[in-house]
Amino acid sequence: MTFVEGPVTVTVPATSANLGPGYDSLGLALDLRDELTGEVISTGSISGESTLEVTVEGAGEDTVPLDESHLVVRSMRAAFEIIGKQPAGLRLHCRNRIPHARGLGSSSAAIIGGLVLARALVAGGELILDDDTLFQKAAEIEGHPDNVAPAFHGGFTIAGDDEGFFAVRTAVDPRVSVVVFVPATGVETKTVRSLLPETVPHSDAAADAGRTALLVAALCDAPEHLHRATRDFLHQEYRRPAMPESLALVDELRADGVAAIVSGAGPTVLAFSSGVESAETTKLTGRCPAGWTCHALSVDMDGVRIL
Repeated sequence: MTFVEGPVTVTVPATSANLGPGYDSLGLALDLRDELTGEVISTGSISGESTLEVTVEGAGEDTVPLDESHLVVRSMRAAFEIIGKQPAGLRLHCRNRIPHARGLGSSSAAIIGGLVLARALVAGGELILDDDTLFQKAAEIEGHPDNVAPAFHGGFTIAGDDEGFFAVRTAVDPRVSVVVFVPATGVETKTVRSLLPETVPHSDAAADAGRTALLVAALCDAPEHLHRATRDFLHQEYRRPAMPESLALVDELRADGVAAIVSGAGPTVLAFSSGVESAETTKLTGRCPAGWTCHALSVDMDGVRIL
């Protein structure tokens, strides 16, 4: 087994999970991309330990670790472990556009990006680490597949865990785009998950299942039903204490007929629109709260890419 010469660059999209009622199962890839460049260094340290150089620009540049605990590095190490050989030295540069701790899949992008980057740095890596094994490892590292699935495959995915992680990509109506409203401060996923109850009323579970089924149809070819389809009964209201401003914005937008939801674990708010350059999108971006940032984004259909 040999490593390729020179640097390799991959890009991976942001993602939004849940999409309202599809808790821990539905995910959508968005055209906001992190770019990772990796290179195997031929010589390690004098002690024989692997040499690691990590630099970061953009989101997280002042906060993420620059050592073996960096999530991209950990994911690359996991891929090299499966492949069967760790490089003597590794150089990594991350250009991050996906906000951290905002519910836009930054950790899934790091995991998928790291795994694919490591595989691409090995000659014939895809023959040793196939797509299914890579996806299984990504979901294992993340703990659930709802974000890693669209980050890997692109588009709209339905994912879950049933004797192994699975993901199915389905069609997205070309009229669908989104506007995301990103607050200045984030929340930790484990914090908002801790607010969820152990059980919910059967009526809520039944209503949520119906809306989830309708959401699949709405995203595929009936976006006129997105407002009804994005009504959630399982998680958003329980999380209100951790992100009151986000849920207030969701309430405000939905009252005006906008299909708005909390993106993933939050606190970003996502609103479905009818085109990145449409009048509807322009009107939505004008409703960005003070101190927040706003992005009009198309659905990313490519998933992770090697440049």
